[in-house]
Amino acid sequence: MTKSSRWLTLFFAISGAAWLAGCATNTHETSTANISRAPFGTTKDGVPVDIYTLRNSKGAEARICNYGGLVISLKVPDKKGQLGDVTLGYDTLEGYLKETPYFGALIGRYGNRIARGKFTLDGKQYTLATNNYPNALHGGVKGFDKVVWEPKVIVNPEGPSLQLSYVSKDGEEGYPGTLTVTAVYTLTENNGLKLSFTATTDKDTVINLTHHSYFNLAGKGDVLDHVVLIPADRFTPVDSTLIPTGQLAPVLGTPFDFRKPFTIGTRINETDEQLKFGGGYDHNWVMNKTMGQFGLMARVYEPTSGRVMEVFSDEPGLQFYSGNFLDGTITGKNGWVYKFRNGFCMEPQHYPDSPNQPNFPSVVLKPGQVYHNVIEYRFSVLK
Repeated sequence: MTKSSRWLTLFFAISGAAWLAGCATNTHETSTANISRAPFGTTKDGVPVDIYTLRNSKGAEARICNYGGLVISLKVPDKKGQLGDVTLGYDTLEGYLKETPYFGALIGRYGNRIARGKFTLDGKQYTLATNNYPNALHGGVKGFDKVVWEPKVIVNPEGPSLQLSYVSKDGEEGYPGTLTVTAVYTLTENNGLKLSFTATTDKDTVINLTHHSYFNLAGKGDVLDHVVLIPADRFTPVDSTLIPTGQLAPVLGTPFDFRKPFTIGTRINETDEQLKFGGGYDHNWVMNKTMGQFGLMARVYEPTSGRVMEVFSDEPGLQFYSGNFLDGTITGKNGWVYKFRNGFCMEPQHYPDSPNQPNFPSVVLKPGQVYHNVIEYRFSVLK
């Protein structure tokens, strides 16, 4: 048995069991309990931006910016107890303002793609920016990842928490209704980063909020040796522009079957039309759980560091993206040039293009209703 096979066997053998649980500052930094705040620069419009550092008693650290709700870094221990950053991004705000493939971003109003930038609601057609031609992507030209949120440090028994609030006006990026959004980031005592989203509207609208960190549990190199488990019997096949066909297709017999763990690289280069369309994995999995139930969406293990990341959410789908558009043109944190498949994303959300897919779960939010979505990334180690 190869070393890689032993890792896979061990990973699968204990996949149902509990896992063994396993800082840059500024001279003008202010601190409240386990949260410190420091200036992080200004936007192109001159709006000041801060960065908040959350720490738990075990030493884990999350740095979050109120521009775009960005997770700038997330440091968790490896099997030797050494902290390391497991997310891609930039050292300064300037990088995020200049060019970013949504590193660490809070995505909205609508995460993922909407076909041809159009949808009809209550008999009226709405037109969005086709910023991922020919489709709309991740909320538009100036989505929630490119606005300054109102920050507030809050008391939370689960751990240090940062609340971010934003009011998206009626018609912003083409979406109807004034949407009031709150996002709470909590660094839990069990080394989890928990994101809790709520929203209300004054007019019927569509909404699909998610989180877009690029993870690399080794902190370097590509992610092809990361071992992935996704408890989903079906996925949503796409056309050549990555818009779902409307099918809920079985994963059985395809490279999309992660019900038993495989490394990302095991089948990613197989001759498969869906892999060709995505340039690898860039698809939505239909989770094996009741709608609205909080549960496991994915489990990822990186053998050299021993780090394990478990993804939990109450969302019905999971977009798994294998960093196929990273091409070496971006230099990120600590001078790391981000190359092909140097990071992966696990984005719990509703299915892509749901406003145009009547057989998909509804993404319509009406006045008087409260949108709620919880995502948690839990980190531990396997020694």
